[in-house]
Amino acid sequence: MYRILLIAGLLILFYYLIRRATREIREGKLANKPGNSINRNQMVQDPVCRVFVPREEAVREEIGGQMYFFCSRNCANVFQKQLSN
Repeated sequence: MYRILLIAGLLILFYYLIRRATREIREGKLANKPGNSINRNQMVQDPVCRVFVPREEAVREEIGGQMYFFCSRNCANVFQKQLSN
């Protein structure tokens, strides 16, 4: 009798774990976690020269409380000069 209850309990547990995992996959939660390679390889556009660079390789600058991504330090300097004018 205890074996049947134990097996039934494990089956119910596996059912809820699988259901939760499939729901997270459908909602995209697993794809957007910070350590995921999809996020690291996301392409961002340089606001100055309009080229796309991988987010991981881009030059990052926080300007006015907002994070900007640039293809090079030169583009970051040009952007800051444009904002100051």
